[in-house]
Amino acid sequence: MDHKILIESFAEFKEFKNIDRATMMNILKDVFAGMIRKKHNSDENFDIIVNPDKGDLEIWWNREVVDDEFAEDSFDYDENKHISLTEAHKIEPDFELGETVTVEVPLDAFGRRAVLNGRQNLKNRIMELEKEAIYQKYKDRVGDIIIGEVYQVWKKEILLKDDEGNELILPKTEQIPSDFYKKGDNVRSVILRVEMQGGTPKIILSRTAPAFLERLFELEVPEVFDGLITIKKIVREPGERAKVAVESYDDRIDPVGACVGMKGSRIHGIVRELRNENIDVINFTSNVNLLITRALSPARISEIKIDEETKRASVFMKPDQVSLAIGKGGHNIRLAGKLTGYEIDVYRDSEDESEDVDLDEFSDEIDAWIIDEFKKVGFDTAKSVITLPIDELVQRTDLEEETIREVVRILKSEFE
Repeated sequence: MDHKILIESFAEFKEFKNIDRATMMNILKDVFAGMIRKKHNSDENFDIIVNPDKGDLEIWWNREVVDDEFAEDSFDYDENKHISLTEAHKIEPDFELGETVTVEVPLDAFGRRAVLNGRQNLKNRIMELEKEAIYQKYKDRVGDIIIGEVYQVWKKEILLKDDEGNELILPKTEQIPSDFYKKGDNVRSVILRVEMQGGTPKIILSRTAPAFLERLFELEVPEVFDGLITIKKIVREPGERAKVAVESYDDRIDPVGACVGMKGSRIHGIVRELRNENIDVINFTSNVNLLITRALSPARISEIKIDEETKRASVFMKPDQVSLAIGKGGHNIRLAGKLTGYEIDVYRDSEDESEDVDLDEFSDEIDAWIIDEFKKVGFDTAKSVITLPIDELVQRTDLEEETIREVVRILKSEFE
């Protein structure tokens, strides 16, 4: 039998890039040593020489020449270690007692079945090592950005492949809501975690993790990459809004200005990658009042009362600022709370508040779900609604313009 099967095996194994040559050689030798032990009960007197580049394998059998009488009658005779003088002379007439006879063992001697089993064993062993190498490689890269090509799109996740053909998983829960990909697209994401499932590494990616936004800042802002600007905290509602607290220990550097860039040049690239997610960059400070004020931007605050025991902050502001503080869908105030670590309660600070009317008072004329939509974005009194233009109310709520005009008409009639 020729070496065709063996050469095919080596051709496959050379494709495994994550296994070093020395490790692969040891596995090859170990597998063939197992074949020898199965046939001869020991591999002690055999030398295995492997050349994976050419697909060559040489097995050499070393035995000591003993006299014929010892070979026939002695209990100490071991055919794996000894060869009779008569048998040695058949190989080479010049051999003498005590010399070592070395002969090559052809693969034919093991039989085709044994070679095929050895090939499968070899393949399994190296694939196990390959999987372990992939696991260790990506485990050390958790938190790094990676670009993968979409290979298959499923309902609950996307399968991507890196430049070495390793499989990566981007679950639906880790995608930005407006993400849409098709086969062949390149996707940038962060390595979230690496797991071993049934002996196979599973590499989980994310585009919604705060670490993804942090890595994007490192790519777009050299001062962040160099450590001149530190990102203290990031909070996100993926695809909607994010708040990033930054700090610089160098007074000559404006951390917010550096992150935003000239005319927003740096931040725009990040916003596009995040599907137009609004990003608020604020100066970090240990002054809680000031940090809350900055976190609630663009709203202007009149007064803040802090309760350190309950970690609550009561924020007072003019009625026209409340909706700005809360933001569309409540994103702004929720993120401000996460960023500062305080539960934030917003109160109106108005001299004529007593003249205002709560929206709930109009429940007999306005449907409850419409009132709830206004309250979600901070409009819970009549004046907070009618003091703003119609187009701004449309922008801040999810209501139709016709519905808003009817609500405004009802509310204005109360004051007329």
